[in-house]
Amino acid sequence: MFGFMVTADGGLTTAGYVITVIAGIILFFLAIYFAGKNSDKKKLTTRQLVFCAVAIALAFITSYLKIFKLPWGGSVTLCSMLFIVLIANWYGVGTGIMAGFAYGILQFIQEPYILSFFQVCCDYILAFAALGLAGLFAKQSHGLLKGYIIAVIARGAFHSLGGYLYWMSYMPDNFPKSLTAVYPILYNYSYLLAEGIITVIIISVPAVSKALIQVKRAALQ
Repeated sequence: MFGFMVTADGGLTTAGYVITVIAGIILFFLAIYFAGKNSDKKKLTTRQLVFCAVAIALAFITSYLKIFKLPWGGSVTLCSMLFIVLIANWYGVGTGIMAGFAYGILQFIQEPYILSFFQVCCDYILAFAALGLAGLFAKQSHGLLKGYIIAVIARGAFHSLGGYLYWMSYMPDNFPKSLTAVYPILYNYSYLLAEGIITVIIISVPAVSKALIQVKRAALQ
């Protein structure tokens, strides 16, 4: 049915890119709209919607700033996940999930690879939407730090699920056979935890921590 959109090696054709970009733009703004409408506290103001849009844009931009990239997908970026986590920390789980959903669409447009519909959901939609779970700890002490850690774990769970279902054939021949069952977990959490450690160190710097508190106050006005 979608053969005209997908190449033989799982990428997108020209028509596929055009349709995906148009659909992505539409879904991006719909996600932002419903994020505001379904905020955990109240409908987001225009100012707060702008903060969401800017945070998603920054997440997308920093996703291009790769410290290193793994051969079969996945990379350590310059704190790109943090910006989605910030939205969840500011406005709650519902808004964070919708923002992550929008970001997942942008990631799909950036580096599409299609094996099946559910594979796309695991690798893009559900994985990045899971970053919104960071909002569960928004009201707790050190809520941003706790939320970020949970967000990384949740994203990795969906990537690992996709790994078990679709990517086991890419396991290197020299990988220990005794560890075959945990290969997707080790592969996906290797880059996610690396980025997570870098981000945690950065946000733990007193000057950065104070700056993020100020930004949160501005975002909640």
